[in-house]
Amino acid sequence: MSEAESEKRNDDDVIERVLAGAAQRSSGYTIFSSGRAQALQENSVAPSDDADGEQLDREDREALRRVAGLSTELDDVTEVEYRQLRLEQVVLIGIYSQGNLRDAENSMRELFALAETAGAVVLDGLLQKRATPDPSTYFGKGKARELAGVVAAVGADTVIVDGELAPSQRRALEDAIKVKVIDRTAVILDIFSQHAKSREGKAQVELAQLEYLLPRLRGWGDSMSRQAGGQVGGAGAGMGSRGPGETKIELDRRRIHTRMARLRKQIKEFKPARDAKRANRNRFEVPSVAIAGYTNAGKSSLLNRITRAGVLVENALFATLDATVRKSVTEDGRPYTLTDTVGFVRNLPHQLVEAFRSTLEEVADSDVIVHVVDASHPDPASQIATVRDVIGEVGARDLPEIIAFNKADLADDDQRLLLRGLEPTGIFVSARTGEGIEELLERISDLLPTPSIELDLLIPYDRGDVVAMLHGRAVIESTEYEEGGTRVKARVREHDEPMLREFSTIG
Repeated sequence: MSEAESEKRNDDDVIERVLAGAAQRSSGYTIFSSGRAQALQENSVAPSDDADGEQLDREDREALRRVAGLSTELDDVTEVEYRQLRLEQVVLIGIYSQGNLRDAENSMRELFALAETAGAVVLDGLLQKRATPDPSTYFGKGKARELAGVVAAVGADTVIVDGELAPSQRRALEDAIKVKVIDRTAVILDIFSQHAKSREGKAQVELAQLEYLLPRLRGWGDSMSRQAGGQVGGAGAGMGSRGPGETKIELDRRRIHTRMARLRKQIKEFKPARDAKRANRNRFEVPSVAIAGYTNAGKSSLLNRITRAGVLVENALFATLDATVRKSVTEDGRPYTLTDTVGFVRNLPHQLVEAFRSTLEEVADSDVIVHVVDASHPDPASQIATVRDVIGEVGARDLPEIIAFNKADLADDDQRLLLRGLEPTGIFVSARTGEGIEELLERISDLLPTPSIELDLLIPYDRGDVVAMLHGRAVIESTEYEEGGTRVKARVREHDEPMLREFSTIG
């Protein structure tokens, strides 16, 4: 049996074990139904050619892997400081109200994929039907006790909640089930921290993590006590010990605020370099096309197919975080840039939207948005809605948008009919096979801003700089070489017309 077949069988065993427990659940629970984590491809097929480049980043990322089952750690060691590097065994939980079971299952499967990407082993998943989360323990006291039994039975050490927990809910649920509890936001932040590579990306992720951590600080025992003022001593220790002092948790908060201020200043210092690059493109009137879309929809693969960029491609959520800009040219010779941006996900943490606002500026400052949608996903409508919400948050809702249904080679005729109903003007493309790429490039060319003023110019041979400028900033319709110089018929932009007037052969 090959290694790939062995890994697939292990994945199938996990899913079968999760599904096998559905019939044994106590009333009030619903296990999410059959299938693998929807956000990941069941069969990750490598491209048939060199469209994605050598992918050296992927080899570097896979150089160190954690191996399950090799830890000799005692079961009763729960403090984070003493945990060894190992795969966490997790149970997923969530709630759903009347009529939205399917959405809850889709969200739970996505959480399954997030947990896998973060490096955890999913043992079980539970959905409870209730109108709103319990304000105390999220799941309710009775169901929390039943959850504690499930966690003990499967040997899990972590529970992941498909939602955002209030600090008090997390503490109460941890007290009830006696294992670590985290929410969806924490998992996404963990993935971002693993995949960030550039200085700016790391700073943005750290800022988002600190914003998430600040309201969730908690203390144990003496760490909450007051610091003595003056003479060191406890209550009743005499003069100098009666001041209110500062608690340890207040000291931690102050340090976090200081660090956050430093990170914001650091991120702001990256802005001039970005602005200088953008100003250089604007000076030469180079239009920009931003590739946006749901995570794992194939944005980087599409960029690689069009420009041979060699950006990391992996069957994982948020595989690439840092924006990548590459140059391309239309059929009529107009240059433009293609920018691969960070992927989006439902319930994207607000901290990440704020921290990555500088990266998302690439979307807001573009001339055209290529919105990439996974054509093989069972719920593409929610993906489209999620991405458009984030595009609206960064102020890019009014920009021209091209819907590109990527992974068209994995979509059957029924799925294509459904997608055509969602977006009649969408284009079916495949970064792996090359299907629809030419049509996509034509659509981009049609939507890019074009020069509108037609000029007939006779440029002396000693003014080659003008000819070079026209090739870079105008649309050349014809070029002829005459005795008096180079005759060029071109379409130029309005603000370039005055400087070319002296070469015009018309009036």
